[in-house]
Amino acid sequence: MTRCRVRSYAPEQYAPLLRRAARLAVKGGRLPYPCMVEVSVISNEKIRQINKERRGIDKVTDVLSFPALEHGEIPAPDPDTGRVFLGEILIAYSQTITQALKYKHSPEREFAYLAAHGALHLLGYDHESEWDRAVMRQKEEAVMERLGLTR
Repeated sequence: MTRCRVRSYAPEQYAPLLRRAARLAVKGGRLPYPCMVEVSVISNEKIRQINKERRGIDKVTDVLSFPALEHGEIPAPDPDTGRVFLGEILIAYSQTITQALKYKHSPEREFAYLAAHGALHLLGYDHESEWDRAVMRQKEEAVMERLGLTR
């Protein structure tokens, strides 16, 4: 079982949910070592700036993930904690609320979905092909089901 600590920098009402969603997504990855993930909720302006600087895309997005490890890299645990830092997930607050309204579900569901989605990216999952998208969607929905936040 993967033991993963998730640090959350988010509004108090969403922080526990973000931690749990990211932890469940990582747990499904069955990593053989304890790990650490950071999840932050930021402004649309900040995520746009980061998206432009890091990815060359000058627009607001809902979630960005920045893995700390390259695919296939052998992780080195932090000597103080014994945990491997997997990376950082950034979620845009206003964009998430807008999407929740658009998709007609709760902000809690949208925040949890984005945290799970971001955590899966940290594990190396992507949605570049139809097959990859289907695999990732199945894993996201499994997390949402465990959280009791199904459609």
